[in-house]
Amino acid sequence: MNRVVVLRTSLLLLCLLLPQLSVAQEVGIPALTVQDNADGGQTYTLTLQVLALMTLLTLLPAGLMMLTAFTRIVIVLSILRQAIGLMQAPSNQIIIGLALFLTFFIMAPVFDRVYQEAISPYVDEEIEIQQAFAKAQQPFREFMVGQTRETDLDMFMKISGTKEIESAEDIPFSLLVPAFITSELKTAFQIGFLIYIPFLVIDLVVASVLMAMGMMMLSPMMISLPFKIMLFVLVDGWALIMGTLASSFYV
Repeated sequence: MNRVVVLRTSLLLLCLLLPQLSVAQEVGIPALTVQDNADGGQTYTLTLQVLALMTLLTLLPAGLMMLTAFTRIVIVLSILRQAIGLMQAPSNQIIIGLALFLTFFIMAPVFDRVYQEAISPYVDEEIEIQQAFAKAQQPFREFMVGQTRETDLDMFMKISGTKEIESAEDIPFSLLVPAFITSELKTAFQIGFLIYIPFLVIDLVVASVLMAMGMMMLSPMMISLPFKIMLFVLVDGWALIMGTLASSFYV
């Protein structure tokens, strides 16, 4: 009985959809249309532009992590948590949230330039999508070049066999992105090393005192943890860390 009901329902839906399918077949929606402009450029259909935009959105998380200040910030915050000795506080969600909003704060001038020079003119139909992409790359390129070490850039140039580049605008993204990421990792670990030193000193002092008192069975981490938290609070550690990270991109 249930099969008969399902079959009748399916036939009814098919009858209802047949007129819609016939209309869609008669009208037709071109998926790809390229129109030549008078100035020699090309204009793509809205369907293709939406498809390209949705494809780019899938790469947005990778771009946010690799082309901005996010990498340096999240590594430093993770090293800070480990240096204090708190494995779960702050949690990974809080660290990522702090890194994300601090990244938005640091990258605000870059995002504003991208919107004013690329997104807004494209929305107003003043420039084409190819010009919008080219204009959007320039602010990110300037930011990344300012944070990239010449030694890292030279290393990737030698690996790829690229000849000498005259200006920063001639650096291809295939070289600039890995060089920028490598420089960010170096800078993040350097900052993390400087953060680790005072907490390491506290661990050594506590361990030495416990050894001298013969309390070798007591974990030094258990005793040093309150002192490290107290030191971090007394020196206003969060303000120092956030201020140092933000200012490190503008030196």
